[in-house]
Amino acid sequence: MEKFIVSARKYRPQNFNTVVGQSHITTTLKNAIKNNQLAHAFLFCGPRGVGKTTCARILAKTINCLDKTPEGEACNKCHSCVSFDAGASMNIHELDAASNNSVDDIRSLVDQVRFAPQAGKYKVYIVDEVHMLSASAFNAFLKTLEEPPAHAIFILATTEKHKILPTILSRCQIFDFKRITTNDTVEHLQEIIDKEQIKAEKAALQVIAQKSEGCMRDSLSILDKIVSFTGGQVTYQNTLEHLNILDHDYYFKLLEALLAQDMAGAILLYDEINRKGFEGDMVLNGFAEFIRNILVCKDARAISLLDVVEGMDEKYKSVAASVGAGYLVSALNILNEAEINFKMARNKRLHVELTIIKLNFLQQAIELSLQDGNIVKKKRVDGPIAINYKPIPSIQIITAPPSVPTSGGKLLVEEKRQTPTASQTPPAMKPVIPQATSPSMAPVVNMSNQAPQTTTATTQTPLPKGASILDALRSKYGDRYTVQEVKDPIPITLETLQPHWDHFASKIKEENKISQANAFSTATLEIVDDSIFLVKVDSTLQQKFIEQEKSIVLEYLQRHYHNRLLTFNFFINETERETIPTVKQLNSKQRFERIAEQYPLLRVLRDNLKLEIDM
Repeated sequence: MEKFIVSARKYRPQNFNTVVGQSHITTTLKNAIKNNQLAHAFLFCGPRGVGKTTCARILAKTINCLDKTPEGEACNKCHSCVSFDAGASMNIHELDAASNNSVDDIRSLVDQVRFAPQAGKYKVYIVDEVHMLSASAFNAFLKTLEEPPAHAIFILATTEKHKILPTILSRCQIFDFKRITTNDTVEHLQEIIDKEQIKAEKAALQVIAQKSEGCMRDSLSILDKIVSFTGGQVTYQNTLEHLNILDHDYYFKLLEALLAQDMAGAILLYDEINRKGFEGDMVLNGFAEFIRNILVCKDARAISLLDVVEGMDEKYKSVAASVGAGYLVSALNILNEAEINFKMARNKRLHVELTIIKLNFLQQAIELSLQDGNIVKKKRVDGPIAINYKPIPSIQIITAPPSVPTSGGKLLVEEKRQTPTASQTPPAMKPVIPQATSPSMAPVVNMSNQAPQTTTATTQTPLPKGASILDALRSKYGDRYTVQEVKDPIPITLETLQPHWDHFASKIKEENKISQANAFSTATLEIVDDSIFLVKVDSTLQQKFIEQEKSIVLEYLQRHYHNRLLTFNFFINETERETIPTVKQLNSKQRFERIAEQYPLLRVLRDNLKLEIDM
C-alpha cells in the first residue's frame, strides 16, 4: 500500500514558477540569480503558510544548480538538484530557531560556516522562526551575518518581523510575503483536484479558500480532511457541514426578519441555528461578516471587496439596495461590541438574543432620531436634572398716562395669568424697563414727582375728573395686567418672628421631617436689622437641616412681612454647647437614648425592626 502524503507536502512547489501568489518575490529572486547579484543574507517575513520556507528551499536549490534554465530556474536534473530533492544535499542546512534558540546553537552554526562546500558553489543556511532566538543568540550571530564567507548565504524566515533586532534587520535583504488571495487559492486547489481526479464544486473550493484566510497550507489541509470525510465528493453543503460554517441563507432570513421588526421570528431562527450546534460567537461573527458584505455592495466601486462564493453576488446586491447604510453601520457596531463582550457573558444564549433584540428595534430607533431626513446624534444624560427656579419679579410700569394728576403711592402691576391649554402657549409678557429692587414684596413704581410722558396713541375711555393713578392704570392696562397697591414692608421683631418660625417648624413636622423640625425648634433667633436676622445653632449638623428648608421658610416669611429682601444667616454657638461626657463613660443604651433624644426616628426604627440594645 502506497504511503499517504498530505497535499501540502506532496504538491509543494519545486521551482519559482509554481509558487502561488508571490510573483513580486519570485521575479526578484530569479533576476538576482540571472544577474549574479545575490545578497549574503535574506529575511523572508509574512503570515504563516504563504511560502517563506518553500521559497528559501527553492532559492538554495537554484543557486547550486549546475544547469540553470535561461529564466533562472533550477533544472531538477543535475546531481545537485536530485540530491536536494532526495534530502541528501550537504550544501543546505536548516535550523529551527524555535527549538534551537540558545547561544550554543548559534555558535555551532557559526563554526560550520567557515568550511567551504564539498560540491556546488554555495552553502545555504536556512533559519526558520528566527524571531525565537534569544537576545544573546542574536548578538552572537551579528558578526557572522554582517561579514560571512563568500560561499555562505543565510536565509532567515519569520512570521513576526517586529521581534527581530534592528541590527539584524539592517544586515539582511528583506522580502515581505503577502497573504494569498482567494482566487489564487481556488485556482491552485482546482489544479490539485484535477491531478487527484476528485470531484469538487467550485463553491466548495471558494468556501475552503475563505476559511484558510490566505494560508495555502491550511487550505490544502482542509481539502484533505473534506476529501476523507466525503469519500472524494466535495460539495458545497458537505463542506459547510464539515467546517461548521452556517449557510448564508440563514443570515438572509435573519436580516429579513430584523428589517420587518419580527422579533419572534428572529429569535426562533436563532433557536433553530443553536439547535444545529452553532455557538453564539460563531453566529455573531458570521452575521457581522454578512453585514459587512452587504455594506460593501452599497457602492459599485467597492464590489471588488465582496468575499462570497460564486453566484451569490446578485443576491447580495439586491439586498444591499433595500437596506440603508445607517442601519448597516449601526448593526456592525452592535455586533462588534457583542462579540467583544461574548466571553464575559455568563448566559451566552441570552447575550446573543439581547443582541438580536437590539438589532430588531434598531430601524425604529434610527427613524425616531431622524430630523429633516438627517440622523441626529442623541445627547446622553447621566440622570434626571431638577430645575431650581424662583418666581420672576412682577412687571412694572414707569410711565404715567397723560393728563392724570400724580399723587404719592406704590403700585404693583402683574400680568394676568391663564392656564395654557394643549394648543396654547403662555402669553408673552410686555417688555418693560428694569428698575432697582426695593425692600418690598414685589417690584413697585413710585408715581410721585414724575413728569407726564407721552405714550403710544391708543383708544381709551375718558376718565372722570379727579380719577386716581390706580384707576388710570386699571383703565389703560386692566385687560392685560392686574394693578393693585403694594403694602409697605412690615418690620421684623423677635416677638412676631418667633411665632412664625415655630409655626413653620410644626408644619414640616406634620410632613414627617422630624430631624428638620427639631433643628428649627432648638434654634434661637436674633434680629440684626429690618431685613436680616441670625439663626443660632449648636452644630453644623443642625445648620444643614435648617439649610435644607431655607428657601421654603424664606418664601413663607417674605410673603408675610411683604419684604423680598428678608433673609437670615447662621451662627454656631460654641460657648453655649452642652458639655457631653466622653463616649467611654456611657454604655450602649445610654448612648442610644442620648442620640434618640435628638433623633426620635431612631426609636421608631428600633421598634419596627424589633432590635435590642446591648449593655
